[in-house]
Amino acid sequence: MRLKLVLLAVFSMLAFAGNSIICRIALLDGTIDPYAFTAIRLLSGCAVLLAILGARKEVGLCRGHGSWLSGMMLFVYAIMFSVAYVEIATGTGALILFGTVQGTMILAALYAGNSPRKVEVAGWSVALAGLIYLLLPGARAPSLVGALSMSVAGIAWGIYTIRGRAETKPIAATAGNFARACLFVPILLPFIYGTDAWTTDGVVLAISSGTVTSGLGYVAWYATLRQITTIRAATLQLSVPALAAIGGVVFVGEPFSTQLITSLALILGGIYAALHSKTTRSA
Repeated sequence: MRLKLVLLAVFSMLAFAGNSIICRIALLDGTIDPYAFTAIRLLSGCAVLLAILGARKEVGLCRGHGSWLSGMMLFVYAIMFSVAYVEIATGTGALILFGTVQGTMILAALYAGNSPRKVEVAGWSVALAGLIYLLLPGARAPSLVGALSMSVAGIAWGIYTIRGRAETKPIAATAGNFARACLFVPILLPFIYGTDAWTTDGVVLAISSGTVTSGLGYVAWYATLRQITTIRAATLQLSVPALAAIGGVVFVGEPFSTQLITSLALILGGIYAALHSKTTRSA
């Protein structure tokens, strides 16, 4: 892969991991409620993307890029992601989310008639084994609400990702999707009105998630998707729980265990095997 593509992919994965860390920190101790977090996240993401397009004098491109379905999937993902992290442990949530994303994207690729190469299957299997080894031993049994919410979030994100492969203008498409997703925000107002979970720290965390790890991160992801297959995109996202685990060590003080090191080796090794190919084909 070219250097630019590698940098876009790395930034995307760091942004996704950052979203998990920020969301969990914000919701863990009631710093902000999930509905307010989601609303601020989407609105601030939309604002920064429109500002970028405004500086480039390309705001009008939003009308022709993105779609109502992608915008709706973005909204569903964002709210279900937040709701789930109130009910479910971080590791268990990551396993359910990205397991569901993998299934959604790979089934879509197979339905489209794109069979994976043996090296992709092998790499994906090794990476998934590393992910399970990392998360399952320490995972707590999830609540039904949390598990179902995160599963819905994973399906929505998988669909959003698949649809992004057809976009030719990453910034305009992401801004258009965020703008459409924001039109669903009024649905959340009855849940937000009258609550007192609006601390300054919670709002700052939500804005950080919306502007940097969501808005800019999703632009980078859409730019990446244009140049890789659906199955490769699914495999690449397996790195996110591992990155989130490292973030837990750095920001939350969780131990850096032998289990974590082994899991990282399996995940990153599997991703390298799946992505290492001399030929590129669309899926």
